[in-house]
Amino acid sequence: MLTVWWLGTYGDRVEVAAAERLASELLSPLGDRWRHVQAVAAATREVSAAVATEERDLLVAAAWLHDIGYAPLIGHLRFHPIDGARFLAGQDAPERLCVLVAHHSCARYEAEERGLTAELSAWELEESAVMDALCTVDMTRGPQGQTFTFSERIAEILDRYGEGSIVHRSISRSRPVLAASVERTMARLAAVQPR
Repeated sequence: MLTVWWLGTYGDRVEVAAAERLASELLSPLGDRWRHVQAVAAATREVSAAVATEERDLLVAAAWLHDIGYAPLIGHLRFHPIDGARFLAGQDAPERLCVLVAHHSCARYEAEERGLTAELSAWELEESAVMDALCTVDMTRGPQGQTFTFSERIAEILDRYGEGSIVHRSISRSRPVLAASVERTMARLAAVQPR
């Protein structure tokens, strides 16, 4: 039985420790996927200054939960961004958290490739510093939690999935948009760093 972790009394407030517990319950049996998620969540410390103070817990919770749709228990469509967002919505998670999970790392491109655009449209795409930061940490951590540059991570994904696959096509198409998210995050970080 999964942790019941969303309490309506918190409104839109995100409980980071509860997000971590849920991610652990769902993903720790998945080995490398769990290592990746742990590394993505840890990397939020490096980019948290790129988002408003009041949105940092949301960023960290989204990092913990961005891949929960891979969990066999909840992966009904077998497209993890939508499966994860649907699960969270069913748990009365805050809407913004569902949006971040649904659209993380340009999921719209892969949704198009899979014919799942209508399903993804249940959550309106958010273009924000939080989405950019989530993309940045996901696109700089490898499948076993390794730290990569953006270019190394893209190359790793393309190599792992192979030419002609849905993931290869969608990452190739989304690469400029992903790169722009990373660039905006780095610019925001540079703007707040002491000189």
